[in-house]
Amino acid sequence: MGNKKTVVIGLGSCGIAAGAEAVYDVFQKALNENKADFNLSRTGCIGMCYQEPIIEVKSPEGSVVMYKEVDAAKAVQILDEHVLNNNIVTDYVCDMDEEAKTGVMSRQFRIVLRNCGVINPESIEEYQAVSGYESIKKVLESCKPQDVIDEINVSGLRGRGGGGFSTGMKWQFGADATGDKKYMICNADEGDPGAFMDRGVLESDPHSIIEGMLIAGYAIGASFGYFYVRVEYPLAIKRLEIAIAQAKAKNLVGDNILGTCFSFNIKIKAGAGAFVCGEETALIHSIEGKRGMPRRRPPFPAHKGLWGNPTIINNVETLANVPWIILNGSSAYAANGTEKSKGTKVFALAGDIAKGGLIEVPMGTSLKDIVYEIGGGTSSGRPVKAIQIGGPSGGCLPMDLIETEVDYDSVTKTGAIMGSGGLVVMDENSCMVDIAKFFLNFTQKESCGKCTFCRVGTKRMLEILERISNGYGKESDILLLEELAEKISKTSLCGLGQTAPNPVLTTLKYFRKEYETHIIEKRCPAGKCSNLLTYEVVEDKCVGCTACARVCPTNAISGNKKQVHIINQKTCIKCGDCVEKCKFDAIIVR
Repeated sequence: MGNKKTVVIGLGSCGIAAGAEAVYDVFQKALNENKADFNLSRTGCIGMCYQEPIIEVKSPEGSVVMYKEVDAAKAVQILDEHVLNNNIVTDYVCDMDEEAKTGVMSRQFRIVLRNCGVINPESIEEYQAVSGYESIKKVLESCKPQDVIDEINVSGLRGRGGGGFSTGMKWQFGADATGDKKYMICNADEGDPGAFMDRGVLESDPHSIIEGMLIAGYAIGASFGYFYVRVEYPLAIKRLEIAIAQAKAKNLVGDNILGTCFSFNIKIKAGAGAFVCGEETALIHSIEGKRGMPRRRPPFPAHKGLWGNPTIINNVETLANVPWIILNGSSAYAANGTEKSKGTKVFALAGDIAKGGLIEVPMGTSLKDIVYEIGGGTSSGRPVKAIQIGGPSGGCLPMDLIETEVDYDSVTKTGAIMGSGGLVVMDENSCMVDIAKFFLNFTQKESCGKCTFCRVGTKRMLEILERISNGYGKESDILLLEELAEKISKTSLCGLGQTAPNPVLTTLKYFRKEYETHIIEKRCPAGKCSNLLTYEVVEDKCVGCTACARVCPTNAISGNKKQVHIINQKTCIKCGDCVEKCKFDAIIVR
């Protein structure tokens, strides 16, 4: 970088959505017009999505000032005052030292996210400068394939795609399988609502996943790998393409890598956005050009996978761990986490959370620490009501279980699953019937239709939930939901159907009274189910200003000036406009 300052712009999807491209343009324009002389670079997401757009100004001596929530106007000020005149604009500074002590970074240990927001994801040189591709060099120079598998086994790394199966054991199955050709597949078909772990890593550190795939391919004897990335992630695909091309140019991907006998080529397959293709056999069918539908197992993909050949599938987070383990040793990795769940876990914090974004914590960290110490509590300031963990396949946990540690066994005991890492926080204004309906609606639409109970049973469950939220629920509906859930779980072929009832089952288990209130009292305690709401005028507060009547879209409010108004319940559509307009708190919602 020489004797110039360096300006680094966070250009992950979250930064771009927040306006980072306009910020980048400010600095690029200054360079184009020769107004200043500095280095301009880009990076991915550091995980602090709630602070985007984020930029860093680095001095030639190495000191760094990070700015948060930067827009184009602030960028001009930072350019003029800091870049040109060495005056830090303190109003916009993000104090990373404080974040590391007590803020969002305080409880994190970053292995998967080690380079995210640190290096330029489009520069292989920057990846190599932080020991990138040293692990594959070490493996090719001094390790036999079995040595690599043994190291991963000792580390205790388990698959981070949701199932938590031993990675070393899976690789052993692949290595022991017989076949003229073997394949490695990186499953990046992230489709859970509220989940963006894979996207963040792919956009911010694509070379680490490539290196992880190379090591896995060497260990099992594969010569070809696929990245299966959902088509809705165009930036991730673009940066993967750049990274693969750069690695090929340096003989890190392709034939006779680094002058050895090991050859490994990589191709990207853009998935069409079907959630069911996250399941291994459905994913394989999709790559083969077939409809993405699961098949019976056995045979398992490790023995008969892509085009009938032995195939090992790992997700993005799993592979991103591998280079770190090889470089630092299995014992260093196993030093983090719990006895049965080693290492760290990446979570995407979303929902009613103050500090949403990507985090990485040691396994065994409690949900309480994640939500409050790292996430800063709810964005609304209201109490936490529930935490959805594991996406549509997971479950909703109440505040009573806030001390639950995030490891595979502890989370499973609650009735939820770890999943791939989506963690959605809900405050007390969330309706649990509505939440269950949202997730079931998602899985019902994403069902491939192969299994009758998954295809039809989830539809019947959704109809019951809709009936309950519309005020037509019956007391027998709760037992019917539980009966359908059990049958769907037991008779579905793949994980989508087997876990689709989980959000309903966990909300019934922990928030049963809320269902009963909807059914028996015809009332939504959270005030979310509009058909169960009643808007009423409080007589001793109404001054007859007519403001509510003027904004009512259905003319449901009547009354003369300076007289108490009345709401016609038959024509009221519960839009809430009257509540927002009333300055006297004269309208209440029951």
